[in-house]
Amino acid sequence: MIKKIWYESVKLFLKISLEFYAKKIKVFGKENIPKKGAVLFAINHPNALMDPLFVTSNSSRENHFLVRADVFSKPLVKKALASLNLMPIYRIRDGRQQLSNNEEIFEKCFNILKNKETLMIFPQGGHCRDRTIQPLSKGFTRIVFGALEGNPDLEITVLPVGITYQNSSQYPSKVCVKFGDQINSREIFNTNEKPKAINILKNEVSKQLKKLTVHIPNDEHYATTLAKLNAANVDFTEVEKVNKMITENNFPNPVKKQSNFLKPLFYLILLNSIFPFLIWKKMSKNIKEIEFIDTMKYAVNVISFPVFYSFQAFVVHFFFGWNIALIYFISSLVLVLMYTKLTVTNTES
Repeated sequence: MIKKIWYESVKLFLKISLEFYAKKIKVFGKENIPKKGAVLFAINHPNALMDPLFVTSNSSRENHFLVRADVFSKPLVKKALASLNLMPIYRIRDGRQQLSNNEEIFEKCFNILKNKETLMIFPQGGHCRDRTIQPLSKGFTRIVFGALEGNPDLEITVLPVGITYQNSSQYPSKVCVKFGDQINSREIFNTNEKPKAINILKNEVSKQLKKLTVHIPNDEHYATTLAKLNAANVDFTEVEKVNKMITENNFPNPVKKQSNFLKPLFYLILLNSIFPFLIWKKMSKNIKEIEFIDTMKYAVNVISFPVFYSFQAFVVHFFFGWNIALIYFISSLVLVLMYTKLTVTNTES
Protein backbone atom coordinates (compact mmCIF):
# COMPACT_ATOMS: atom_id res chain seq x y z
CA MET A 1 0.00 0.00 0.00
CA ILE A 2 2.80 2.42 0.92
CA LYS A 3 4.64 1.53 -2.30
CA LYS A 4 1.47 2.21 -4.30
CA ILE A 5 1.01 5.62 -2.66
CA TRP A 6 4.68 6.45 -3.28
CA TYR A 7 4.42 5.43 -6.95
CA GLU A 8 1.21 7.38 -7.58
CA SER A 9 2.58 10.44 -5.75
CA VAL A 10 5.73 10.46 -7.89
CA LYS A 11 3.63 9.91 -11.00
CA LEU A 12 1.45 12.93 -10.13
CA PHE A 13 4.57 15.02 -9.48
CA LEU A 14 5.98 13.95 -12.85
CA LYS A 15 2.76 14.83 -14.66
CA ILE A 16 2.71 18.33 -13.13
CA SER A 17 6.44 19.02 -13.52
CA LEU A 18 6.49 17.89 -17.15
CA GLU A 19 3.94 20.62 -17.89
CA PHE A 20 6.62 23.09 -16.77
CA TYR A 21 9.10 21.43 -19.10
CA ALA A 22 7.19 20.84 -22.34
CA LYS A 23 5.39 23.52 -24.33
CA LYS A 24 2.68 21.08 -25.33
CA ILE A 25 2.09 17.39 -24.64
CA LYS A 26 -0.22 15.72 -27.17
CA VAL A 27 -1.52 12.28 -26.23
CA PHE A 28 -3.48 10.00 -28.55
CA GLY A 29 -4.84 6.48 -28.23
CA LYS A 30 -5.06 6.22 -24.43
CA GLU A 31 -8.28 4.27 -24.93
CA ASN A 32 -6.15 1.46 -26.44
CA ILE A 33 -4.49 0.76 -23.08
CA PRO A 34 -6.12 -2.35 -21.53
CA LYS A 35 -7.56 -1.54 -18.12
CA LYS A 36 -6.40 -4.91 -16.79
CA GLY A 37 -4.29 -7.85 -17.85
CA ALA A 38 -0.64 -8.22 -18.87
CA VAL A 39 0.64 -5.49 -21.20
CA LEU A 40 4.01 -4.93 -22.79
CA PHE A 41 4.49 -1.36 -24.07
CA ALA A 42 6.98 -1.31 -26.96
CA ILE A 43 8.27 2.25 -27.29
CA ASN A 44 10.70 4.02 -29.62
CA HIS A 45 13.57 5.68 -27.77
CA PRO A 46 14.81 9.10 -28.99
CA ASN A 47 15.38 10.90 -25.69
CA ALA A 48 16.78 8.70 -22.89
CA LEU A 49 14.79 8.67 -19.62
CA MET A 50 12.42 11.42 -20.77
CA ASP A 51 10.65 8.84 -22.96
CA PRO A 52 9.33 6.60 -20.15
CA LEU A 53 8.46 9.69 -18.07
CA PHE A 54 6.17 11.09 -20.76
CA VAL A 55 4.63 7.69 -21.50
CA THR A 56 4.04 6.50 -17.93
CA SER A 57 2.68 9.86 -16.74
CA ASN A 58 -0.01 9.49 -19.40
CA SER A 59 -0.82 5.85 -18.73
CA SER A 60 -3.50 4.73 -16.29
CA ARG A 61 -1.54 1.58 -15.37
CA GLU A 62 1.32 1.16 -12.88
CA ASN A 63 4.31 0.39 -15.06
CA HIS A 64 7.59 -1.48 -14.76
CA PHE A 65 10.56 -0.42 -16.88
CA LEU A 66 13.73 -1.90 -18.28
CA VAL A 67 16.50 0.73 -18.30
CA ARG A 68 20.16 0.51 -19.33
CA ALA A 69 22.22 -0.77 -16.42
CA ASP A 70 24.76 2.07 -16.18
CA VAL A 71 22.01 4.37 -14.87
CA PHE A 72 22.01 2.23 -11.68
CA SER A 73 25.72 2.74 -10.94
CA LYS A 74 25.21 4.70 -7.70
CA PRO A 75 23.61 2.86 -4.72
CA LEU A 76 21.24 5.69 -3.75
CA VAL A 77 20.06 6.14 -7.34
CA LYS A 78 19.64 2.36 -7.68
CA LYS A 79 17.44 2.24 -4.59
CA ALA A 80 15.31 5.19 -5.74
CA LEU A 81 14.84 3.78 -9.25
CA ALA A 82 13.97 0.32 -7.92
CA SER A 83 11.26 1.87 -5.72
CA LEU A 84 9.65 3.18 -8.91
CA ASN A 85 9.70 -0.21 -10.68
CA LEU A 86 12.80 0.43 -12.81
CA MET A 87 15.05 -2.57 -13.54
CA PRO A 88 18.52 -2.68 -15.15
CA ILE A 89 19.12 -4.40 -18.47
CA TYR A 90 22.73 -5.17 -19.36
CA ARG A 91 24.31 -4.76 -22.79
CA ILE A 92 27.53 -6.08 -24.32
CA ARG A 93 29.15 -2.68 -23.77
CA ASP A 94 28.57 -3.17 -20.02
CA GLY A 95 30.87 -6.21 -20.18
CA ARG A 96 30.12 -9.75 -21.29
CA GLN A 97 30.35 -11.01 -17.70
CA GLN A 98 27.42 -8.73 -16.83
CA LEU A 99 25.11 -10.27 -19.43
CA SER A 100 24.40 -13.23 -17.16
CA ASN A 101 22.57 -10.80 -14.83
CA ASN A 102 19.91 -10.45 -17.52
CA GLU A 103 18.67 -13.97 -16.78
CA GLU A 104 17.45 -12.81 -13.38
CA ILE A 105 15.88 -9.71 -14.95
CA PHE A 106 14.09 -11.82 -17.56
CA GLU A 107 12.64 -13.98 -14.78
CA LYS A 108 11.37 -10.83 -13.05
CA CYS A 109 9.78 -9.74 -16.34
CA PHE A 110 8.10 -13.13 -16.75
CA ASN A 111 6.63 -12.79 -13.25
CA ILE A 112 5.44 -9.23 -13.89
CA LEU A 113 3.53 -10.39 -16.95
CA LYS A 114 2.36 -13.58 -15.19
CA ASN A 115 0.87 -11.32 -12.49
CA LYS A 116 -0.98 -9.43 -15.24
CA GLU A 117 0.96 -6.20 -14.73
CA THR A 118 2.62 -3.98 -17.31
CA LEU A 119 6.15 -3.70 -18.64
CA MET A 120 7.75 -0.94 -20.73
CA ILE A 121 10.50 -1.91 -23.19
CA PHE A 122 12.44 -0.06 -25.89
CA PRO A 123 12.76 -2.71 -28.62
CA GLN A 124 15.25 -0.73 -30.72
CA GLY A 125 17.84 -1.75 -28.13
CA GLY A 126 19.16 1.75 -27.37
CA HIS A 127 18.31 5.41 -27.62
CA CYS A 128 18.88 7.39 -30.80
CA ARG A 129 17.72 10.88 -31.80
CA ASP A 130 17.47 10.00 -35.50
CA ARG A 131 13.93 10.38 -36.79
CA THR A 132 13.77 6.81 -37.98
CA ILE A 133 12.69 3.48 -36.55
CA GLN A 134 15.79 1.32 -36.37
CA PRO A 135 15.59 -2.48 -36.80
CA LEU A 136 14.15 -4.00 -33.63
CA SER A 137 16.08 -6.41 -31.43
CA LYS A 138 14.40 -9.69 -30.53
CA GLY A 139 14.93 -9.21 -26.78
CA PHE A 140 11.36 -8.06 -26.20
CA THR A 141 9.97 -11.07 -28.08
CA ARG A 142 12.03 -13.34 -25.82
CA ILE A 143 10.30 -11.80 -22.80
CA VAL A 144 6.80 -12.01 -24.33
CA PHE A 145 7.10 -15.55 -25.66
CA GLY A 146 9.04 -16.75 -22.61
CA ALA A 147 6.18 -15.62 -20.38
CA LEU A 148 3.59 -17.21 -22.69
CA GLU A 149 5.55 -20.47 -22.85
CA GLY A 150 5.71 -20.78 -19.08
CA ASN A 151 2.08 -19.79 -18.52
CA PRO A 152 -0.27 -21.51 -21.02
CA ASP A 153 -3.36 -19.56 -19.85
CA LEU A 154 -1.66 -16.15 -19.95
CA GLU A 155 -2.69 -13.46 -22.45
CA ILE A 156 -0.24 -10.62 -23.15
CA THR A 157 -1.20 -7.51 -25.07
CA VAL A 158 1.70 -5.89 -26.88
CA LEU A 159 1.04 -2.18 -27.35
CA PRO A 160 3.42 -0.13 -29.55
CA VAL A 161 3.90 3.49 -28.42
CA GLY A 162 5.41 6.26 -30.54
CA ILE A 163 6.94 9.33 -28.94
CA THR A 164 7.96 12.35 -31.01
CA TYR A 165 9.71 15.57 -29.97
CA GLN A 166 9.65 18.80 -31.89
CA ASN A 167 13.26 19.42 -30.93
CA SER A 168 14.65 17.21 -28.19
CA SER A 169 17.46 18.53 -26.00
CA GLN A 170 16.07 22.04 -26.26
CA TYR A 171 13.72 23.70 -23.79
CA PRO A 172 10.81 23.83 -24.21
CA SER A 173 9.81 21.22 -26.78
CA LYS A 174 6.48 19.97 -28.02
CA VAL A 175 5.92 16.25 -27.40
CA CYS A 176 3.52 13.78 -28.98
CA VAL A 177 2.72 10.38 -27.42
CA LYS A 178 0.67 7.97 -29.53
CA PHE A 179 -0.53 4.62 -28.19
CA GLY A 180 -1.01 2.15 -31.04
CA ASP A 181 -3.30 -0.81 -31.67
CA GLN A 182 -3.31 -3.85 -29.42
CA ILE A 183 -1.39 -6.89 -30.67
CA ASN A 184 -2.54 -10.33 -29.50
CA SER A 185 0.78 -12.06 -28.82
CA ARG A 186 -0.88 -15.32 -27.74
CA GLU A 187 -2.49 -15.74 -31.16
CA ILE A 188 0.84 -15.16 -32.90
CA PHE A 189 2.61 -17.57 -30.55
CA ASN A 190 0.04 -20.36 -30.85
CA THR A 191 -0.32 -20.31 -34.65
CA ASN A 192 3.32 -20.08 -35.72
CA GLU A 193 6.65 -21.78 -35.16
CA LYS A 194 8.72 -19.74 -32.71
CA PRO A 195 11.23 -18.24 -35.23
CA LYS A 196 8.35 -17.17 -37.46
CA ALA A 197 6.36 -15.84 -34.49
CA ILE A 198 9.34 -13.70 -33.46
CA ASN A 199 9.55 -12.14 -36.94
CA ILE A 200 5.79 -11.56 -37.12
CA LEU A 201 5.73 -9.78 -33.76
CA LYS A 202 8.83 -7.70 -34.58
CA ASN A 203 7.41 -6.70 -37.95
CA GLU A 204 4.01 -5.75 -36.54
CA VAL A 205 5.55 -3.59 -33.81
CA SER A 206 7.95 -1.97 -36.29
CA LYS A 207 5.14 -1.29 -38.77
CA GLN A 208 3.06 0.44 -36.11
CA LEU A 209 5.98 2.47 -34.72
CA LYS A 210 6.68 3.83 -38.20
CA LYS A 211 3.16 5.30 -38.16
CA LEU A 212 3.07 6.35 -34.50
CA THR A 213 6.16 8.56 -34.74
CA VAL A 214 7.86 10.47 -37.55
CA HIS A 215 9.77 7.91 -39.61
CA ILE A 216 12.29 8.87 -42.27
CA PRO A 217 13.66 5.75 -43.98
CA ASN A 218 17.31 5.30 -43.04
CA ASP A 219 18.68 5.37 -46.58
CA GLU A 220 20.81 7.69 -48.73
CA HIS A 221 17.98 10.27 -48.75
CA TYR A 222 17.64 10.51 -44.96
CA ALA A 223 19.80 13.61 -44.45
CA THR A 224 18.20 15.46 -47.38
CA THR A 225 14.68 14.66 -46.21
CA LEU A 226 15.41 15.77 -42.65
CA ALA A 227 17.02 18.99 -43.91
CA LYS A 228 13.90 19.83 -45.97
CA LEU A 229 11.61 19.24 -42.99
CA ASN A 230 13.79 21.36 -40.71
CA ALA A 231 14.04 24.11 -43.31
CA ALA A 232 10.23 24.19 -43.56
CA ASN A 233 10.05 24.39 -39.74
CA VAL A 234 7.37 21.69 -39.70
CA ASP A 235 5.64 20.66 -36.50
CA PHE A 236 7.00 17.14 -36.02
CA THR A 237 4.33 16.41 -33.40
CA GLU A 238 1.79 16.44 -36.27
CA VAL A 239 2.97 12.91 -36.98
CA GLU A 240 0.51 11.82 -39.67
CA LYS A 241 0.93 15.07 -41.60
CA VAL A 242 4.73 14.88 -41.56
CA ASN A 243 4.80 11.18 -42.47
CA LYS A 244 2.57 11.95 -45.44
CA MET A 245 5.10 14.58 -46.60
CA ILE A 246 7.87 11.97 -46.36
CA THR A 247 5.90 9.25 -48.16
CA GLU A 248 4.82 11.56 -50.99
CA ASN A 249 8.20 13.34 -51.12
CA ASN A 250 6.27 16.61 -51.03
CA PHE A 251 7.66 19.21 -48.63
CA PRO A 252 6.61 22.79 -47.82
CA ASN A 253 8.84 25.64 -48.92
CA PRO A 254 11.58 26.76 -46.52
CA VAL A 255 10.47 29.37 -44.00
CA LYS A 256 12.31 31.68 -41.67
CA LYS A 257 12.51 30.42 -38.10
CA GLN A 258 10.19 32.25 -35.70
CA SER A 259 11.74 34.85 -33.43
CA ASN A 260 11.46 34.39 -29.69
CA PHE A 261 9.89 37.63 -28.46
CA LEU A 262 9.76 36.23 -24.92
CA LYS A 263 13.54 36.28 -24.58
CA PRO A 264 13.38 39.15 -22.02
CA LEU A 265 11.15 36.94 -19.86
CA PHE A 266 13.71 34.16 -20.18
CA TYR A 267 16.46 36.44 -18.89
CA LEU A 268 14.24 37.55 -16.00
CA ILE A 269 13.69 33.88 -15.05
CA LEU A 270 17.41 33.24 -15.45
CA LEU A 271 18.25 36.11 -13.11
CA ASN A 272 15.75 34.77 -10.57
CA SER A 273 17.19 31.24 -10.92
CA ILE A 274 20.89 31.91 -11.19
CA PHE A 275 22.05 29.16 -8.82
CA PRO A 276 20.03 26.34 -10.48
CA PHE A 277 21.38 27.61 -13.81
CA LEU A 278 24.98 27.48 -12.55
CA ILE A 279 24.41 23.97 -11.17
CA TRP A 280 23.11 22.87 -14.57
CA LYS A 281 26.02 24.47 -16.45
CA LYS A 282 28.50 22.63 -14.24
CA MET A 283 26.75 19.26 -14.57
CA SER A 284 26.17 19.61 -18.32
CA LYS A 285 29.93 19.44 -18.94
CA ASN A 286 29.91 15.79 -17.83
CA ILE A 287 27.18 14.64 -20.23
CA LYS A 288 28.75 12.43 -22.88
CA GLU A 289 25.66 11.46 -24.90
CA ILE A 290 23.39 14.07 -26.49
CA GLU A 291 20.31 11.92 -25.76
CA PHE A 292 20.89 12.45 -22.02
CA ILE A 293 20.87 16.26 -22.16
CA ASP A 294 17.11 16.52 -21.67
CA THR A 295 17.09 13.92 -18.92
CA MET A 296 19.81 15.62 -16.89
CA LYS A 297 18.39 19.09 -17.47
CA TYR A 298 14.97 17.97 -16.29
CA ALA A 299 16.39 16.11 -13.27
CA VAL A 300 18.44 19.12 -12.15
CA ASN A 301 15.71 21.68 -12.77
CA VAL A 302 12.83 19.74 -11.23
CA ILE A 303 14.74 19.57 -7.95
CA SER A 304 16.78 22.77 -7.87
CA PHE A 305 14.13 25.28 -9.01
CA PRO A 306 11.51 24.54 -6.30
CA VAL A 307 14.22 24.24 -3.62
CA PHE A 308 15.88 27.50 -4.65
CA TYR A 309 12.57 29.39 -4.94
CA SER A 310 11.56 28.07 -1.50
CA PHE A 311 14.85 29.26 -0.03
CA GLN A 312 14.49 32.69 -1.62
CA ALA A 313 10.88 32.94 -0.42
CA PHE A 314 12.10 32.13 3.09
CA VAL A 315 14.61 34.99 2.83
CA VAL A 316 11.94 37.36 1.46
CA HIS A 317 9.66 36.69 4.43
CA PHE A 318 12.26 38.16 6.84
CA PHE A 319 11.98 41.53 5.07
CA PHE A 320 8.38 41.62 3.82
CA GLY A 321 6.41 38.92 5.65
CA TRP A 322 4.94 35.57 4.62
CA ASN A 323 2.25 37.01 2.32
CA ILE A 324 4.82 38.67 0.04
CA ALA A 325 7.04 35.59 0.27
CA LEU A 326 4.17 33.37 -0.91
CA ILE A 327 3.37 35.78 -3.75
CA TYR A 328 7.05 35.71 -4.78
CA PHE A 329 7.16 31.89 -4.75
CA ILE A 330 3.95 31.47 -6.78
CA SER A 331 4.96 34.24 -9.21
CA SER A 332 8.32 32.56 -9.84
CA LEU A 333 6.60 29.29 -10.80
CA VAL A 334 3.98 31.08 -12.92
CA LEU A 335 6.68 32.93 -14.88
CA VAL A 336 8.40 29.64 -15.72
CA LEU A 337 5.08 28.08 -16.78
CA MET A 338 4.21 31.14 -18.90
CA TYR A 339 7.53 31.02 -20.72
CA THR A 340 7.24 27.26 -21.24
CA LYS A 341 3.76 27.45 -22.75
CA LEU A 342 4.03 30.70 -24.73
CA THR A 343 7.52 30.71 -26.22
CA VAL A 344 8.09 29.55 -29.82
CA THR A 345 9.57 26.15 -30.67
CA ASN A 346 11.48 25.79 -33.90
CA THR A 347 13.00 22.74 -35.55
CA GLU A 348 16.73 22.18 -35.56
CA SER A 349 18.81 24.44 -37.75
